[in-house]
Amino acid sequence: MTNLGARTNGISLNQVEIPIHANGVESKPSEESSIDYSQRGQWLRAAVLGANDGLVSVASLMMGIGAVKKEISAMLIAGFAGLVAGACSMAIGEFVSVYTQYEIEVTQIKREREANNNGGVDGEPQMKRLPNPFQATLASALAFSVGALVPMLAAGFIRNHKIRMGVIGAAVSLALLVFGGVGAVLGKTPVKRSCLRVLIGGWMAMAITFGLTKLVGSAEL
Repeated sequence: MTNLGARTNGISLNQVEIPIHANGVESKPSEESSIDYSQRGQWLRAAVLGANDGLVSVASLMMGIGAVKKEISAMLIAGFAGLVAGACSMAIGEFVSVYTQYEIEVTQIKREREANNNGGVDGEPQMKRLPNPFQATLASALAFSVGALVPMLAAGFIRNHKIRMGVIGAAVSLALLVFGGVGAVLGKTPVKRSCLRVLIGGWMAMAITFGLTKLVGSAEL
């Protein structure tokens, strides 16, 4: 009887396992899974685009000037002009683009409300997900400026022309990898693919600008 009491249906009482997860704890969504990456993408797209554009365009501009001018002042002035003009252009272009998208989506939401005779309760989540033109504009302009400062700082303290050109190329390559990696991590996309894409694109832009400017400069046009 003692043995029978110690076992029930062939299962030892000492082997009974008590689940450690209690009352719906397992079904609770994690903090990471609740992040809306599409909402994050509204400003992330503008920031990544602005940083890469500032880095590549100003670096290419300085490399082009360096193809025909060895003076450091000429390269820095060209880089500064590219920074200011590019940041303003990116800000205006991003505002116009995102605001146009905003108006289109607002019009579509209103059209759906009228078609469904909806009082607007269901449309509130949609309104919260609309793109923010001012946020995109600020992110794009600041990111462009940060990217443009990289080649300028890399060239600012080097007097030797050949070494300066090499340092600019190395600094820009490293920054392209960093920007590509940061954008991939924040957007939850493949890191290696993103880094290679921006790196190869930046190299192509600098090489083409340098080559064409050198060709035009040698022809004395």
